[in-house]
Amino acid sequence: MDNVPPRLLAESKPKSGSGRYLLAILLNLFLGLFLADAIVSLADDSLILLFNLHLFAGTRAMVCLFAMLMAIVVYGLMGLTPMIPKRWFLPLTLFYPASQLAFVPFMIYFLGRLQQVSWGFSCAQVLLGLGMLCWIQRGCKLNWPLLAWDQLATRRFSWWNLSGFVLVNVFVILPATIIYLVLCTAVAVDHFSDGFMALRPGGVTVQVRKYVRHDGKTIQLFPMSHVADAGFYRKVSQTFPTNSIILMEGVTDEKNLLTNGISYQRMAKFLGLTEQKVTFGHGQGKMVRVDVDVDQFSTNTIDFLNLVMLVHAQGVNAGNMLMLMEYPMPPHFEEQLYDDLLRKRNQHLVEGIQSHLSQTDNIMVPWGVAHMPGIAKEIQKSGFRLDETQEYMVIRFRGF
Repeated sequence: MDNVPPRLLAESKPKSGSGRYLLAILLNLFLGLFLADAIVSLADDSLILLFNLHLFAGTRAMVCLFAMLMAIVVYGLMGLTPMIPKRWFLPLTLFYPASQLAFVPFMIYFLGRLQQVSWGFSCAQVLLGLGMLCWIQRGCKLNWPLLAWDQLATRRFSWWNLSGFVLVNVFVILPATIIYLVLCTAVAVDHFSDGFMALRPGGVTVQVRKYVRHDGKTIQLFPMSHVADAGFYRKVSQTFPTNSIILMEGVTDEKNLLTNGISYQRMAKFLGLTEQKVTFGHGQGKMVRVDVDVDQFSTNTIDFLNLVMLVHAQGVNAGNMLMLMEYPMPPHFEEQLYDDLLRKRNQHLVEGIQSHLSQTDNIMVPWGVAHMPGIAKEIQKSGFRLDETQEYMVIRFRGF
């Protein structure tokens, strides 16, 4: 460029209003936002891990939002014009969706260490951003603009570029993402239910487990769903022996603390399924309700249940969603909710099992899937061992 006359050099530069010049500005803005988001995220995660300080939460959310919006714009422009160097900007734009997808397995297997995982992703973003910047500027330096206009390709549009972009997104990236999410969902269902529920190609299944003690006493755990195909409820109820005691689930409300009754009718109708309490028969055994009353829950749990049941009763609308979003979560609310809805009820059920074992050799426990892992551990502690399993189809996918 040293031998080029100044007049010719000036003519070779794009005008300030040209598309090439505006594209260069846009790409520089995206690079800056990506790096800013990476640095702010790493600083925020580091402060949270070391000192439990959330100083940059608001700033991080705002910068991340703008960076993601810019990533979507740049990614779309890569399909329209070949001027954008894909070797640099494709990894940067795909980092956001790829990192979110990669985060899913950690949510399944490392739920208690998500902050450490988030810090690791922030480090990866910083390294990726700095690495790309060094590649673009041909060395570890910081010059402005981050990307020079002459580093863009000259061709403005190409049908081959657009066609390839559309085909890859429609027939490769989109199907691969859907398959990945379905597999992650199946893994999550199996992991969190301890194998009591599974997602199969033909539908959702549950595993009924029979536990036996040395004296011949048996306990059968029937993982239930509030809504399912009617045939599932009939098959389960037909397996109960006539001499069995059926310990039923169902929270009572003697003091009328719930403003809306617990009902899944709207969900069942929407999904084309049947509600459990409408179809489920109890066979010829003796039915005993062993659940707790609502008054044993904390005030926060009762308030939250009233809000959730209001959505169930009235359906999803703007007002109800706004109430859910604005609901003030007290400290340690998730743990308290888990204790009320699972631990406390499981303990009450286990006590009911122990008290009824002297009256029969067969205890049937048709309770929700979420309760099963905890119940299974407790009865195995008392000398019961797994003897037999049987799989039932709960919800059949209509396409199969």
